[in-house]
Amino acid sequence: MKNNADALIFHTAICAENVTNSFYPTRETARADFFCGSSNVNVLGMEDTMSTDSIIVLSAFAAYLLLMVGIGIYSMKKTNSTEDYFLGGRGLNGWVAALSAQASDMSGWLLMGLPGSIYAMGTGQAWIAIGLFLGTVANWLFISKPLRRYTIVAGNSLTLPEFLENRYHDKKKVLLSISSLVIVVFFLVYTASALASGGKLFNTVFGVDYHVSLAIGAAVILVYTFMGGFLAVCTTDFIQGMLMLVGLLVVPIVAYGFVSSDFVQSIQSTGVVNYDHYMSLFYNGATDQPYSFVEILSQLAWGLGYCGMPHILVRFMAVKNEKELKKSSVIAIVWVFISLVFACVIGVVGRAFLAPVVLGLDGKTSSESVFIDMINKVFNENLALPFIGGIFLCGILAAIMSTADSQLLVCASSVSKDIYKNVVKPDASDKTVLKVSRATVMIVAILAFLIAWDPDSSIMGLVSDAWAGLGSAFGPIVVCSLFWKRTNFAGAVAGILSGGLTVILWDYIPLIHGEKLCNVTGIYSLLVGFAVSLVCIVIFSLATKAPSQEILAEFNKVKTGSAEFD
Repeated sequence: MKNNADALIFHTAICAENVTNSFYPTRETARADFFCGSSNVNVLGMEDTMSTDSIIVLSAFAAYLLLMVGIGIYSMKKTNSTEDYFLGGRGLNGWVAALSAQASDMSGWLLMGLPGSIYAMGTGQAWIAIGLFLGTVANWLFISKPLRRYTIVAGNSLTLPEFLENRYHDKKKVLLSISSLVIVVFFLVYTASALASGGKLFNTVFGVDYHVSLAIGAAVILVYTFMGGFLAVCTTDFIQGMLMLVGLLVVPIVAYGFVSSDFVQSIQSTGVVNYDHYMSLFYNGATDQPYSFVEILSQLAWGLGYCGMPHILVRFMAVKNEKELKKSSVIAIVWVFISLVFACVIGVVGRAFLAPVVLGLDGKTSSESVFIDMINKVFNENLALPFIGGIFLCGILAAIMSTADSQLLVCASSVSKDIYKNVVKPDASDKTVLKVSRATVMIVAILAFLIAWDPDSSIMGLVSDAWAGLGSAFGPIVVCSLFWKRTNFAGAVAGILSGGLTVILWDYIPLIHGEKLCNVTGIYSLLVGFAVSLVCIVIFSLATKAPSQEILAEFNKVKTGSAEFD
């Protein structure tokens, strides 16, 4: 998402044009304020010169960033081949695989987007969190094991496009080319949004110029991803996942201790019309109106995106063995459950704890900064522990970085392994491909940096569409590839193209009286795109030649477990 202040949770509401409430007078204000936040707010109360507390917080950030770079240097010594660079030599243990997958998935959305949405509109915004939890459970329990097995049987595939090519014996590399192009386009935007979020975080917390902040965050992410590849990314993501979890648990519990005696009254003092409705899953707490079935269904549909996310699926492919994979599943599901619950708690507790201030109103910083403001008030004002507060603020930076590094690596693998090695120069040596991979990481980072240059850009608004595009393009074909043996090459091509194009058509093309379909229907494009892609896969597969006996034999080998996968 969910991704770095992505505020993916607001996509459905914005498309339906129903975020025009007391917090956001216009749809444009809602998008600009929630997605981008304020670039002029100084959360730590700093003026032009830094206070002692601010310097202490900055030292915590510096220590954290140096640790990430150190991991990149260490991981580089263990990265000698493309399999090492893209999959860590398929040697991830259960803990690293689980937390890496979930940290790169949730990112800043978990600490900024979801709490901010709950803060502004009540617990009814938790339906997306419920959908994401169900999607995570299904992904780990039903997709991870067969995907890991199939990527080994299908030519020891290192990337999702390569898996699709090998799965359907596509000698003309059509699937590989289409898949790689889809990944590069969508993940370039993802990476740009991550870098922009990092720039806004530094700018908000320290008052540092946005462009300087953007450069600092981009440089650190680039360094450790460039050097250490997948191993560095997963190791840093593991640390980032732990830091995110600790912050999610500690901050709201401590904050609640300060307001537990008058919790309800504090929330009501911020302008909440009906406390019971604010705390209800079935009401919009800002407008005091019930959610429709379509709105709830569209929010739950976010979970469909998981089985089509290359940066998550690649973690399944990289786990050391199936025993570790089983352990990863338990760890990941527990982590996601706790994290999503406490992210929602932050929104509700923050509404009471920060009272009578109402974020997003009267010039106050946007509601997505609720976690930042809570950390500042708890550790700087109430407990006078600025270094600890700085560490927890690093949790937000961790969430941002954990997504950006994964997107860089996915783009690098698509360009160097899928396009350069498999299409442009098949005889390229492993060492050459590794060099191209690192060069790609640098080029993509630079392009993303340029896209993110404008602090008022609408990149964040595109992130939700990217989630829908990837989920619709790859989700259905990944499921069918693993569980329906009649799926063939024609069905795979039709599914990828129809899913991606449906999202573009739904979200970008005004078809009804100058209005986009997402605005007219209020239905999230992922729900529609996923369904269209699935139908096209079935129709085109049944209407064309059945898979060869060789392809069916590979499918049965995976299904029956008649091969060595550890």
